[in-house]
Amino acid sequence: MADRMSTKLYISQPADNCTLVGVLEQLEPNKPTYGRKIALILHGTMGHKDYLFQKRLAARLPLDSVRFDFRGSHESGGQWRYGGFAEDVQDLVIVVAFLRKNYGYEIDMIVGHSRGSVVGMHWLCTSEEGKRVTAMVNVSGRYRMHRIYDRMDTYKEAFDTTGYYEWKVTVARQPVIERVYPKDLEEFASWDTSVVWDNFPSTINVLTIHGLVDEVVPVYDALIYARAFGSRTPGTHVLHLMEDAGHNFAGRQDEVVDVILEWLEGHHSGALVTGVLRTGVRGRL
Repeated sequence: MADRMSTKLYISQPADNCTLVGVLEQLEPNKPTYGRKIALILHGTMGHKDYLFQKRLAARLPLDSVRFDFRGSHESGGQWRYGGFAEDVQDLVIVVAFLRKNYGYEIDMIVGHSRGSVVGMHWLCTSEEGKRVTAMVNVSGRYRMHRIYDRMDTYKEAFDTTGYYEWKVTVARQPVIERVYPKDLEEFASWDTSVVWDNFPSTINVLTIHGLVDEVVPVYDALIYARAFGSRTPGTHVLHLMEDAGHNFAGRQDEVVDVILEWLEGHHSGALVTGVLRTGVRGRL
């Protein structure tokens, strides 16, 4: 769309005396934004706002969107913590308040990958604004948080010798080293995802996408979410399992975007029904 415009956002986060950095994508930047619907796109652990499918999705969504770096990630300031889900939720609250105060946007859709999904679902369960959201996309979201201890062998030697594990990754083509402490795993494992059973708004349509060879979050977690969200009305839940896809959908990001956009068409037309659709076979829903 010729009029589409990207705007860098700098949002103050007083809780950590830092600035969150995001990108606002607008389809019609010259028109008023008050009351306009917007999507929020949330990245996962050690990711960033342009990671994986996020930027590609923002460029193709049929509504305005914001994607941002959580505290301590990529361009945002502050301290990142492996178990800091509460801080991520705080960041989301701050971003929502900024969009409402400065633009008058109404949050209509949440798209989260991995940790971003967990954070987004918690916000939907605990905020007043979340009750007015109509669509949620859960990509590779973890439910059984205690399964983080399945990877304990990765951390044990470092915990025993230095008291922390140095996680070395590349973020936005830059080397990053973050420390993970035993208390981080405890905090991670104790994060309550069960709130979705009783507190997730019953009117929200949900799409869950999960790779069948996800090496980080077992695919069974997607089935748990299917049970939790599939028991609500009038909200629907669609489960899409991608054959031969891992946690980050390497080489398959465009396919993820295609699935989201096709599902969104059904959401907007009112044609969605709860069930398992498109189990990795390419074609229409």
